[in-house]
This record gives sequence, structure tokens and C-alpha cells, in this order.
Amino acid sequence: MSAAVSAKTPDLSSLVLPALLDQVESIRALRRDLHAHPELCFEEDRTSDLIAKTLEGFGIEVHRGLGKTGVVGVIQGHPGPHSVGLRADIDALPMTEYNQFAHASRRPGKMHACGHDGHTAILLAAAQHLSSHRDFAGTVYVVFQPAEEGGGGAAKMMHDGLFTRFPMQAIFGMHNWPGMAVGEFAIKTGPCFASSNEFLITIRGKGSHAAMPHLGIDPVPVACQLVQSFQTILTRNVRAIDTGVISVTMIQAGEATNVVPDVVTMQGTVRTFTLDVLDLIEERMRAITEHTCTAFGASCEFEFARNYPPTINHPAETEFVRQVMVDVVGADRVLEFEPTMGAEDFSYFLQKMPGAYFVIGNGDGSHRAGGHGLGPCMLHNPSYDFNDELIPLGATLWVTLAKQWLARAV
Repeated sequence: MSAAVSAKTPDLSSLVLPALLDQVESIRALRRDLHAHPELCFEEDRTSDLIAKTLEGFGIEVHRGLGKTGVVGVIQGHPGPHSVGLRADIDALPMTEYNQFAHASRRPGKMHACGHDGHTAILLAAAQHLSSHRDFAGTVYVVFQPAEEGGGGAAKMMHDGLFTRFPMQAIFGMHNWPGMAVGEFAIKTGPCFASSNEFLITIRGKGSHAAMPHLGIDPVPVACQLVQSFQTILTRNVRAIDTGVISVTMIQAGEATNVVPDVVTMQGTVRTFTLDVLDLIEERMRAITEHTCTAFGASCEFEFARNYPPTINHPAETEFVRQVMVDVVGADRVLEFEPTMGAEDFSYFLQKMPGAYFVIGNGDGSHRAGGHGLGPCMLHNPSYDFNDELIPLGATLWVTLAKQWLARAV
């Protein structure tokens, strides 16, 4: 079943750990406080302070400063051989929120439009439960990661010693998924989120009067040719069973209608599920750009920046999470995730550490209170809001996952 298919929403109270229901109001208030005070990548100072203070209040050992504003909590149970990491992202987006309910953003141009406030609340709820019970052997590391939205905070945390200072055996991440029913989870082995890469092409011609283009070298037709030619890479160079997306999203040229410009710049993104396909696309784009410009008598500069790698779930850890999901909500509510060409910097963690990334249903948007914007409740939409119903269920999943991981046979 695809993650786009939703079953009837269950009575969540029958699925969650009873102790988590007792803390719903306090964690929801915390989530809405985070939503009202969004902070962008590597600027999450208030957010980190709140997370650290909350963890310390739960009696959890706290470490700060990884990836500048990242926070790690260490929850030690009885002595045991296993350890596991649970990750939540904490940053917001540079967007203006359209919602006007009480917990809407109080910071113009900044918004929690991807649910990182909710991910943080879910992990805090799980941390509180694990700390107050500690009926397990081993160590749980709760990882609150900054700068997922373009800053590569995962890589920065690793650079600051995340996996050496906190020697976990695996790491897991969760994201909310609008359009999928509350009470459902989805996961997939292998590639589930694409790599994210950007290109900048500068085409240099020779300006002239628009009435006498033969006296110059017009870079605009060159850009038009490149836009069309790039798509042949996907249809004629990449295998039909592989996946890639090349999107030219910006073309800038000229200042007057009667002038052929000297320069055109082109920018856009490339998305793939494998590095082999990415290598091929970059190589072909560069060759097509250089040879096309030469054919027109123009020159060029080709820049290609690799940002986030593809998010590739490890098979054994994926099947482990799938079984935990079944234990929590039942097999009929555990879906096969349909891969998306969106990107996620949890990919950096999975390059170095076994683990898996999965999604939890956020519903259809009907949870939003009065005063929400007119747009859909979709990720990166100015009318989005996280569904607080997810908090106890998501925390139950985290607690169950951690305990089952730590209880594995040596």
C-alpha cells in the first residue's frame, strides 16, 4: 500500500502508552510555544535553551554545542551492551506564516512550516517517559539537530563528534507526513529521499542592438537550447529504471527590450536517488553546456554544488522499525513509503551509521484551529500547522523502538 493511501483514523488512546496521555497538555503547550518562536538554521538559541532546560527538568544528562545549536540528551538505563539514537530536527523556515491562531509565528518571515516543532515535542515526550521509567538496559541518546533546512546540521553535528562522543549502534529519524492519516506510519528499505544539488551556469556572449543581432553573440538562444538539451540526459543517458530530476528554475538576462545581452545566468536543482546517477547527470550537463556554448560562439562557466546526499535506509534497521510499527498500530496501518524527490539531511547520518528514516501521518489538515490560512496543510506551505494528536503516538513509537532495540540479544 502506498503512503498516499489512508485507512480510517483509529482511536489513538488505545494505541499509546497510558503514561504519555498524562503529559499531553504540557507537551502540546511546549510545541505551540516552539511554533510561536521559530528560529532559522544555526540560530536556534532560544529553541536549544528550551530543549536543554526541559531535558534537565526530566533528570536527563544534557550536552550542548554540537553543530553550534544542537542538543544531545543521554538517558542511561540499567547496565547493558546496546545503545540507540533518536533524532528530531529543530529549525524553522524563512517563510511568512498565514495562520492567525494564538500560537502562530510571532517572528515575521520565520515559520515552523515543516513540523520540526512537532518532531521536537514528540522526542521530548519520549525522553520524559524513558527518563522517568528507566526500565531498560543500555543507553538512549536523544539527538536534537539544528539546521536541517539547508544548513546540513547533521554533518555539522558529526563533525563535532556526535558518533564518537555518543557511541550509538544505530540512529533513527521520524518526520510527519500530511495527507496520511493520523495513526499510520510508513517506511521503505533503500532510497526514500533524494539527493539535493544546485547548479549555476553563466553564458557569456557579445551584446548588440536587438535590431542587429548578427553583430553580436546572443546568449539567450544558448540558454533556451540548454534547457531542452538537459532533459535528454534523463531520457537518453539515464537508465529508464533509474530516477532523476533536472529543473531549471531561474534564468536571468538583459535590462532593455532593444538590447541583446552579454550574459545569461541559469540556475536550478538536480535530484537523484543514487550517486552514480548524480555523477552521470553532472558530467553530461557540463559537457552539453560547454559544447553548446562553443557551437554558438559563446563561452561559459559551469558550477555544480552537491548539497544533501540521498537518504538510504539500511535493510535490517528498516525491517526492525517496521515490526515496531506493527506492534504499536497493527499491520494494516503500516504502509510502504513512496519515495519522494525531496531531500533530508538525515542522509548524512545514514552514510556513517546504520539506521532508518520513516514518516508518521499528520492527517488532512482538519485539526487546525480557527484562524488558519486558506492554503492546504502541506509541508512548506504558509498555512501549515503540526497536528498535536501525533505527539503521544509518536512518543509511544519512540519509546517502544528504543526499548526493543536495547532488548535485542547480544
